[in-house]
Amino acid sequence: MSMPNDTFECGHTLEELSLYLDTGEFPDPPHLESCPECRNGLDSLRRLSAAGDELFASDLAAAGSGTDDWLKDILANLALELRPGRSIPLRSDDPADTLSETEGSIVALVRSVADSQPGAVAGKVRLEGDVTVPGSPVAVRLDLAVLFGHALMASAASLRQDLAEALARHTELNISAIDITITDVIDAPREES
Repeated sequence: MSMPNDTFECGHTLEELSLYLDTGEFPDPPHLESCPECRNGLDSLRRLSAAGDELFASDLAAAGSGTDDWLKDILANLALELRPGRSIPLRSDDPADTLSETEGSIVALVRSVADSQPGAVAGKVRLEGDVTVPGSPVAVRLDLAVLFGHALMASAASLRQDLAEALARHTELNISAIDITITDVIDAPREES
């Protein structure tokens, strides 16, 4: 759903321009060549993306090296997951309304639910299936790092249930599977005696 101030005088939105940069899809491609507002918007989004990439590279370098590869993987995936991704249509009571949510917002939801689990850190999150077609089956794939000492199977089962409830509450997706892969066990810091 677009905010009114995100719409240019030509009728196109920042969301459309962002989607164009991510996917190459735009409702009126010739318009991009002739509209100064849209061209300026695209230039601004490209500069913002480049600045974000620089900050991300700096954060990744500061993450360190050695045994913290899981953290580097998480940071590397965040760069991809911060993009809005595909637009997911939502039902509306008013036929004049066009409602949608972004794939990025769903990924952020999955990540926040996973990160709220004690001793768990979400890694890569993917939505597999055609989220742009209402009712199509969608599988959620989540890589998870857990803190040493936490029961792996109990953590995964609890997280799967929490994710199913959150996705049912906040989306209209037809979730066909929630696959959780534990990709790393994080060693807890030891207290010095």
